[in-house]
Amino acid sequence: MSAHAGLQEITLMLRILLVHNSYQQRGGEDSVVENELALLRSYGHQVELYFRHNDELSGLNRFSIFQQAIWSGKTYCELNILLQRFKPDVIHVHNTLSLISPSLYWVAAKFKIPVVQTLHNFRLLCPQAMFLRKGNICERCIGRNTWRSVIHRCYRSSLSQSAVVSGMLHLHRGLGTYKNNVSRYIALNSFCKNKFIEGGLPAEKIRVKPNFIPDINSAVVQRNGFLFAGRLSPEKGLHVLVRAFNHQSHGQLSVAGTGEDSFLLAQYPAIKQLGILSAGGVCLEMQKSAALILPSIWYENMPMILLEAFMNGLPVIASRIGALAELVEEGVTGLLFNVGDSADLAKKMQWAVDHPDFMLEMGKNARNKYLSAYSSEVNINLLLAIYKEAIADMKPKNILLPV
Repeated sequence: MSAHAGLQEITLMLRILLVHNSYQQRGGEDSVVENELALLRSYGHQVELYFRHNDELSGLNRFSIFQQAIWSGKTYCELNILLQRFKPDVIHVHNTLSLISPSLYWVAAKFKIPVVQTLHNFRLLCPQAMFLRKGNICERCIGRNTWRSVIHRCYRSSLSQSAVVSGMLHLHRGLGTYKNNVSRYIALNSFCKNKFIEGGLPAEKIRVKPNFIPDINSAVVQRNGFLFAGRLSPEKGLHVLVRAFNHQSHGQLSVAGTGEDSFLLAQYPAIKQLGILSAGGVCLEMQKSAALILPSIWYENMPMILLEAFMNGLPVIASRIGALAELVEEGVTGLLFNVGDSADLAKKMQWAVDHPDFMLEMGKNARNKYLSAYSSEVNINLLLAIYKEAIADMKPKNILLPV
């Protein structure tokens, strides 16, 4: 009997349509979609993917982009055909901006197919998606009309693009798209769930399910030095880290990734620049490092790099902000420092250097946290339970679903 057979025997095999609009720059959402697709198929579920990529935008004029973001006729027509052919039990949506658009919710409602939406960022409340303006947290659009984001050019520093996203949100809030045509929302942690409730999403429809990553058997070698891995963009806080780092006191700092803040590294020759690494390359660096540094200045929802660190038995030193203060248990799976405070980060890095045994113990705790909360085996049960709730909501009340 396979490892999955016992679960398959008691679980209704589902037909699932995953929907995802990929950004032009690959990110964590793409990894989540790929992981869930493989996971569901490995448990015997029939899964198809409706996928669009924002590279298509390069061939469109501004009016077409605006039209696509508000209501994509192409998405509506293609899904109309796909749903008739595939007949999914549930549609699981990850991202719709810019090309898929909220039109998908309406074609799903037409066929009375339940929709589950993962909330990877705060786009439904904030056009900029991160509650970040000029390097500081901004929550002025929570629970309100998003016109302020247009005035401040919050989305890509563009008046027109901010107006497009704000207009999309305003229209579909008015139509009841998000309240009426989504059966269940998936928030990645309690902090995010509470923000979405504050912003007006119905609390009874929101469930908490974290991201996950498949386990990789890894041999831990001698650990030393610090690692930063991810997109080198302002919200990730690289500027906080480089100011905190002292080669004489902290030893080695390695940075993996690329982005608009890469120029900061040129001022610090002692920092080892790794460039873009494969997933396997990042894991190898994690197995050699004493801690991962997550100096983000925004409300990270659930960074995949944190899960990768925990899987590899690597403690995390993170900003005390938003969900990070929930995901990293101070003194257990890592350390926390005051957001944006390079001096406080420097102190925590020094403490880690001075207490290697404690860091190793925290690494073991991080590995145990991964196994108990972020593994494939844990995640499949949470995901299927949410699907079943969504399906049950669409069924006549006198029909009982298999359990």
